[in-house]
Amino acid sequence: MIHCTATLEHDQLTLSTGRIRRVFRWNHGHLVGVSLTDVQAGHTWALDRNTPHMGFPGVPEVAVGEGTLEVREQAATTVRPAHLAVTVTCMLGGLETKRIFRLYPDCPAIPCELYLRGTADGPWRAGARQAGEARNIEDSAQLAGQPWFAPFLERLRLPATHRRACAVLFRDVTDARNNLVREERFIPYCGAAPCDGNLLLVHELLDEVGFFLLREAPCSDVQLAPCGADFVVSRGEITALGIGLDPDDLDPVDWRRGYGVTIGVGQGEEGLLLALRNYQQRRRTLCPDRDEMVLVNTWGDRGQDARICADFVLRELDACARLGASHLQLDDGWQKGQSSNSASAGGSLAGIWQQRQDYWEVHPTRFPQGFAPIVARARELGIELCLWFNPSADDSYAHWRDDAEMLIRYYRAYGIRVFKIDGVNLPDARADRNLRALFDRVVEATGGNVVFNLDVTAGRRWGYHLGVEYGNLFVENRYTDWQNYYPHWTLRNLWQLARYVPAPALQIEFLNTLRNPQHYAGSDPLRPQMVPPAYAFAITMMAQPLGWFEAQHLGEIAQPLAEAIHAYRRYAADLHAGTIFPIGEEPSGISWTGFQSLHPGRGYLLLLREWNERPTANLRVIALAGRTIELTPLLGSGEPYTAHLDSDGLLSVALPAPFSFALYAYTVVK
Repeated sequence: MIHCTATLEHDQLTLSTGRIRRVFRWNHGHLVGVSLTDVQAGHTWALDRNTPHMGFPGVPEVAVGEGTLEVREQAATTVRPAHLAVTVTCMLGGLETKRIFRLYPDCPAIPCELYLRGTADGPWRAGARQAGEARNIEDSAQLAGQPWFAPFLERLRLPATHRRACAVLFRDVTDARNNLVREERFIPYCGAAPCDGNLLLVHELLDEVGFFLLREAPCSDVQLAPCGADFVVSRGEITALGIGLDPDDLDPVDWRRGYGVTIGVGQGEEGLLLALRNYQQRRRTLCPDRDEMVLVNTWGDRGQDARICADFVLRELDACARLGASHLQLDDGWQKGQSSNSASAGGSLAGIWQQRQDYWEVHPTRFPQGFAPIVARARELGIELCLWFNPSADDSYAHWRDDAEMLIRYYRAYGIRVFKIDGVNLPDARADRNLRALFDRVVEATGGNVVFNLDVTAGRRWGYHLGVEYGNLFVENRYTDWQNYYPHWTLRNLWQLARYVPAPALQIEFLNTLRNPQHYAGSDPLRPQMVPPAYAFAITMMAQPLGWFEAQHLGEIAQPLAEAIHAYRRYAADLHAGTIFPIGEEPSGISWTGFQSLHPGRGYLLLLREWNERPTANLRVIALAGRTIELTPLLGSGEPYTAHLDSDGLLSVALPAPFSFALYAYTVVK
């Protein structure tokens, strides 16, 4: 495989993708870090050569036996690109470990998955040392010592040079939270400092090189087997804590998967973010015919299941076709069983497979002819019919096989391949394992053609960095009914997430902005009713737009929305095929902001003028400093022009009015 190599020679394992190289002392499979190299920058971090990069409290640090190495080429699938899978196993007392490193050609990052089986003495978690317990500076060994007794999958012991770091904390459970990203920037010190987050960015101040650690785990405050911190950082040591497993979760025969860690390299802050995105785009291959969608889900108008029936859905299909939507999703109410979210009292999602094995049959009264005529009409209109589904949580998802077979059945009978997965709550490692088994079974049976919309709005779920290979993320429920929808709030959430998460992997909603004006102050200039419908749609274009309404009841805003959506769909696949980052000011309702999609020598810019009196602005863009570009307007209120960017990459932009936007295609001319 081009550029990817894994060699074991003279007790030294070397992994290389052509962009990043990791060297370990083999140590009977209990790998010890020797060096980390950014091949493109020609920079190598020398490690201490003595510390295993993985460890567990109470587990012997010396490997038993020789360990094994397997290197296997993995062919491309519809979900994952071709790569080299490098599997390392070793025995640590009664605990057997398996790590799978995945090497993607020319990728500046190497992920590592962890699997365990056997036995280990507990506990693996203990309380952290309080800051007030630290001793004076004279006791330097104790000051820098590891204060956590917790499993770790990555530990880097580095020369104590000048660095700066940024820990990025993510929040889901978005029904209750609206600030989804928090950055903590700091200078590592002698003492071991804990920090939370899925992502740690580290920059060498004197060399402008750096590396990142990405914990492929749920968000910090919903992880299983929490350790009190995600990273512990000092001048000379960085440790990624927590694997989502406790000793009681292990099995003597079957492998148990823990959380993973990816390490990547890049030059400067921009280079590190580009390296992160290079890797993230390989976690799930974006197939336009499968993954591109302007999906309408009627739940946003709060009809719940009260209006769901064949006639309603047929009218909705016709309205979606006029609107330009590609998918219509039937939320809760299409099925025979009545859920706890029903508009009528008495429903439940408990005991489905024990008490109501017909729960997921098509509702016989609402759809007396089944789905056949609905699906036939959808195909005539070029729209995909999609379904909401709530896996059975009983006994830690013990009925995952029944759930999987039901989804496979709808795929085979009707060609339904997009399922919103809702209501998930993962209380333990068994539930986590069973839910993954459900998804894997469906993916295997459908040849990877199914897309799961994974809801992250409530409960203990996987968040933004785990399970992303299964589809996209349903990010938030927002409603004018409760005054928790403002377009600039939704824009801000996407803008902040898109710095660290691929925007095309997110479903971002646009609502019927004319609903419920009585719930907003008439003097509020940021209320949804003040926002043009095309603008409300435009803020979702870099993601997967989600129409959160009943399309047949859009009224006067249907036509401007349809014009924007039909035009957008001509560019969506190429727009999302680029590398997308936020640009401009953080959205606040009064900012100049936007997004950039990068392709070699060209790209797209989405410029958004919020409610402000500034007709022009200067926005810093990515990878265009000192260049000249030609901009061609595709959507919105932009005019064609040629721009000469300064050495800081500042682009002069103009839009005619508050709440106006422009989608541009740009070409680098020199």
